[in-house]
Formats: sequence, C-alpha cells, structure tokens
Amino acid sequence: MAKQFEDNFQRKFYYLRLSITDVCNFRCTYCLPDGYHPEQGKKPSFLTLDEIRRVTSAFADCGTTKVRITGGEPSLRRDFTDIIHTVASQPGIEKVATTTNGYRMEKQVQQWRQAGLTNINVSVDSLDPRQFHLITGENLFHQVMRGIDAAFEAGYEQIKVNTVLLKGMNAEQLPQFLAWIKDRRIQLRFIELMQTGEMDELFSKRHVSGVSIRNALIANGWLLKPRGLNDGPAQVFYHSDYLGEIGLIMPYEKGFCTTCNRLRVSARGKLHLCLFGDHGVELRDLLASDHQHDALIARIRGGLTEKSVSHYLQDGVTGMTPHLASIGG
Repeated sequence: MAKQFEDNFQRKFYYLRLSITDVCNFRCTYCLPDGYHPEQGKKPSFLTLDEIRRVTSAFADCGTTKVRITGGEPSLRRDFTDIIHTVASQPGIEKVATTTNGYRMEKQVQQWRQAGLTNINVSVDSLDPRQFHLITGENLFHQVMRGIDAAFEAGYEQIKVNTVLLKGMNAEQLPQFLAWIKDRRIQLRFIELMQTGEMDELFSKRHVSGVSIRNALIANGWLLKPRGLNDGPAQVFYHSDYLGEIGLIMPYEKGFCTTCNRLRVSARGKLHLCLFGDHGVELRDLLASDHQHDALIARIRGGLTEKSVSHYLQDGVTGMTPHLASIGG
C-alpha cells in the first residue's frame, strides 16, 4: 500500500465521498427548489464504471477504507448496483455507503446489499407527510418509509436518516423524531442548513443551530459516542432507553474541520478538498487507463498540499458550490 493520504495539518483521509451524478428527481427547498437543470450547453458526462474503479483503487491504495456513493440521487444511475459492486470489490475498502432520497429502496435495496452496500443514509426531512411534500417537492413520504422497512428486512442492522434542520418547518419536531427512533435502530442525523451560492435568502430565514438539540439531549441523559477513524463528522449520542441514536452535524461550530478525514470526487471527475472549497483538481484525464494509477495518486497527493485548515462558512464564504447536489453534499 502507498503512503496514507495526508494534508499539511497532519489530517489523514480514510473516507471518500464519490459522486456519480448530480441529477436528482426531488426538488428540496434547501438544494434544488426548481429541480435539476444541467449546465447550459453541457450534456452530462458522468464517471464511467471503469473510471470509478480506477479512482476508487487509487484512494484504497492510499489508506481510504470507506467510500460513500452520492449524487444528486445516485440510484438514478441505471448501473448503480454495478457501481456498488465495483467499489466494494476494491481491496482495502471496508465500508461502502450511499446517501439516497429513498424512493427506489423498496424495490432495489436487496440488490444493493447483495452487491456489497454496507451502510445506507436516507434523507427524511419530516415525519409529517404534508411537510415532507412541502420540503421535497414530492409526495413520496410513504414510499420512502416502506423503503426503510425494506432495508431492515434486507438485513441492515441500522439505517441512518438525514434531516436538514429548517426553522419553522421541522426544527421543532424533536419529540416526534425521538418517539420514532425509540424502538428502531435508526441513527437520526440532524444536519444544520449550510449556506451555498444559490441559497442566501433561505439560509437567513431557515438556519437554526444544532446546539439547542444537543443541550436538550444532554439534559435528558444522552451520552456522546466515541468517533471512529472513518466516521463522518456527526457527533453521535446514545441513550439506554432508545434503540436509535441521534447524530448532530454542525459545520458552524468552532473546530468542526479539525477532524476532517474525507475527500470528495465529483461526478465529472474533479477532486474537491472541501465541500465549500473555491476550486477543484481535475482527475479525469488520468482515469482513462490503468497505466495512470501512480500519476493519479501523485496528483491527488499534490492537491492535498492546497487543502485549507478550515472552511470559512462562518464568515459567509461558500466557495464554488452552487448547491449541495453539485458535488455530492
């Protein structure tokens, strides 16, 4: 194995978020409220199966043990199951996860598990079907819930559920969410709304800090779990009375970036050092053949020398990210 990917701040990178499409069929208020629109004049040309294999192999050779397949909505790719199998087949990759809106889970999750998918995150922004429709633009709440049931039936011991906190829409629904996970092995992850280039007005209206939820959890006996090497950025809490867990992702909290362990590759083959970075490193020209493996690793390693110590979201700097679907959230 080649030397572990590491930046100038001694952060090691065990976790790759690999986007395979920026297309999504939902119209979430905080991401794509007007639906997906391809870049003007550009026909989508997303990473092929061979390109996905090559980039995953390079990361695996340099210590990455977890790959999250993201979008857009990754299950929109017809070869999604093949992609899972390709990623899972790379030596050194221990966890293969995906983040999905869940609309295809009911029918396909068994295939995903058989292909090697070890972990699933499902976006559910409200337990009220009407509010869910209002936030996502799609009247598919019950279908998504059946998909979560199907995932448990397929053998997943725990499902992670992502909920973007929105003031006046779902941030006040903690009691309902807690009741939902009381007897279900769900890790419910509250994600603070993040400011992107196209969402300034929504951010100022709907942003709410996760600190109030954390304070309420601690006051009611919830305890913080230790964090694993390839875990994401959530602070995870557990309680002896609950089968479920609560995770909090609070990117505006001081020190959020000190434990960064993840890199991103976009659906068109750019390395992004941060979700809110101001540029990407082109990798696609090195993904055309297996003979470029060492050069690919060298370019990624060179890119890491430019990774900043932190994002600057707290200063209102959102980088080049127009919306969260553009490089996989």
